Amino acid sequence: MTAISGFNKGHSGFANPEKARSMAHLRKFLFVAAAVAVSSCAAATAETREPPADLCSLLPPAEVSKTLGQAFDAPQTSVAPRPFPNTNTGTDCNYLSKSGNKLWFRAYVDSSPAEAADLFAKLSKFYGTPKPVKGLGDEAYFDQEDALHVRKGKVRFYINLSTMQTFNPTKEKQIRALASLVAGRL
Repeated sequence: MTAISGFNKGHSGFANPEKARSMAHLRKFLFVAAAVAVSSCAAATAETREPPADLCSLLPPAEVSKTLGQAFDAPQTSVAPRPFPNTNTGTDCNYLSKSGNKLWFRAYVDSSPAEAADLFAKLSKFYGTPKPVKGLGDEAYFDQEDALHVRKGKVRFYINLSTMQTFNPTKEKQIRALASLVAGRL
């Protein structure tokens, strides 16, 4: 029986020791490349985790109070209406302060990021000219009432702060900080 090209019986599988070393290096390289690919997939999966069943838990009252600089009670929770027929209902979380201020957090979980993006675009037309916000979720904007709309993955949420003050220069910054907390949990 003749040896198969590059193979020789009785040795480590290769007639040429240099070729054997090259194959060993290639195997190591492929192993490292596979490990990197698996790690990357695991990291991507971790970034797109499922939202909690209790959407109000994305914005705990302690963090609302700390960010807004005043005490807010636990949210009053209710079902948010479907924006269009055959879409999901959402969750309304209304936080009230002793001074009469109200924070309204509304969240929807759609069946996919594509559906959420489509609904986000359709709904933006109802709120006047949107003022885009960069670096928050997958997309975000302030509406004409200074409420913030954000989409991250398949979750869309809205934050609106109603204050007893007629002018609050830090309101936009506070709402962005709250939205950043929520987006970081999605």
